[in-house]
Amino acid sequence: MAFEFAFAVATRVVLAISPLGSSLRDDNQLSSPLTSYSRLQEGIYLFRHGVDPYSGGTVRHSPLSLSLFTTIISTSRIPPTLLWTFLDAVGAWALVNIWRSRSNIQKSERDMRVAAIYLINPFIFLPCLALSTSTLETTLQLLVLMFASRGQSSPALLTLAILAHLSLPAILLLPPVVLLLLSDPLSHLASPRPFSQKLRKCIPLFVEFTVFFVALAFASTLMAGSWGWMRNTWGAGFLLPDLTPNPGLWWYFTTEMFDHFRPFFLMVFSLHLVTYVAPLCIKFQHDPLYACFLLLGVLGTFKPYPTLSDPGLFLSLISLFPETYPHLCYPIVTALLHLHAFLLLPLFHHLWIGTGTGNANFFYASTLVFGLANGGALLDCIWAGLRIAIGEGKEGWAVTQE
Repeated sequence: MAFEFAFAVATRVVLAISPLGSSLRDDNQLSSPLTSYSRLQEGIYLFRHGVDPYSGGTVRHSPLSLSLFTTIISTSRIPPTLLWTFLDAVGAWALVNIWRSRSNIQKSERDMRVAAIYLINPFIFLPCLALSTSTLETTLQLLVLMFASRGQSSPALLTLAILAHLSLPAILLLPPVVLLLLSDPLSHLASPRPFSQKLRKCIPLFVEFTVFFVALAFASTLMAGSWGWMRNTWGAGFLLPDLTPNPGLWWYFTTEMFDHFRPFFLMVFSLHLVTYVAPLCIKFQHDPLYACFLLLGVLGTFKPYPTLSDPGLFLSLISLFPETYPHLCYPIVTALLHLHAFLLLPLFHHLWIGTGTGNANFFYASTLVFGLANGGALLDCIWAGLRIAIGEGKEGWAVTQE
């Protein structure tokens, strides 16, 4: 396994240093206004020269990101390339460890397959070449699940606090992560049962996360010198000030609606994400890791500023649940939809922005296909997770949903 893993990582480094990496850096499907490497470089430049990076409307990375990458990123492309490749390798390592925790084994022949699915996934691979900070967020999400699967509450909650600080929608993962910390990562989809722990045990974990989160917020305020960074970073997900096209579903609605309807629809879109948390946690209380997996699929489909790495993480996590494969209804259809959208997104974006022979409707049509693919995969996984509890079908009987 070590040789194959090293070969995959080395191939990543070579491609990232090549001209391909530079050509992908500002691609709107791989980097959003909140994860763009070019905007990160601008924020670092202003930060180093004593200028408030949040006085304008360009920099939307958190002060923690700016202070961290200030000491790492240089004018050369090689150091950040090595760092992003290392982050992706850590993500693959964390995914393998989650698989081992769920299977309750130390090592298996499937480890390399799980890592390969993650490393070769183009939705994960290409943002890494573009040096999008979504790679860091993806790795942190996997580390949260790894620590929670091992029952390590403080590392899991601290990592989740850092992740929520960088990408606020990730805070919705807190309830299923707490359930996972109080239970186990083993598969219980075939034998659902009520959550056995008392809910009052959740309170110390929520308090611990709150302490971590507030401490990071105060540290960021000290670094930035004011509270203004919150509007440019966390507020961007609620106010949607930057309407740069992306693979998500929010930007086109906001450009087309009248200004006096904007606050109402932004509130609806934001609350829409929250409405999934309780139903998924309640329905899959017997398997919190699967609830985390489904919630990541929801975020990858409906978050304000998604990149390809968000649904890419959801698709990579499917490798953790082989017991659901026989119960997936339309895996070929959803796979072809993802392939179709993967080809349409850059094509229609080029027709609109590059040649000027198309318009915004072209690109948004491709994002709708992408949203349909992600939603179809999410619904299929929900169905498979519920269907497995019924057991094998009997001749003459059919399973239907009322």
